[in-house]
Amino acid sequence: MKVKILMVCLGNICRSPLAEGILQSKLDPRYYSIKSCGTSSYHIGSKPDKRSIDIAKQYGIDITNQRATQFKVSDFTTYDYIYVMDSSNYQNIIDLANNDYEKNKVKHILNELHPDSNFDVPDPYYGGKQGFDDVFQMINKACDNIALKLNKPA
Repeated sequence: MKVKILMVCLGNICRSPLAEGILQSKLDPRYYSIKSCGTSSYHIGSKPDKRSIDIAKQYGIDITNQRATQFKVSDFTTYDYIYVMDSSNYQNIIDLANNDYEKNKVKHILNELHPDSNFDVPDPYYGGKQGFDDVFQMINKACDNIALKLNKPA
């Protein structure tokens, strides 16, 4: 049975698609399933932002086949780990949880680098290309730690 991991941001077009693609590149797909979604319905069915696609491609990761979806309560049952990109995403997801078991699945992704700090991955949507590269680097380092922790890197 595969370990299932969900990456969450607001619109599922910038940060969480990068996190999905990055972590997929680090874990064996025979053992892990990684997906992403947003807390909002703004972009359902859309491809990732072109700037996310471009920065991922620069590092050899293809996220062009991803399409934005919205978090649903059933995701608590489907996924073993739920990583959020910021405090707003965290609160939106926690508000949907039915119990502490579900709440305990939700973690700030940057806590993998800075335990218990709850730092946000900044949303690069309104910024330039450098913001996307900065976000890629943050998420990449966090995903390195996730892959090491899960102990079955590809």
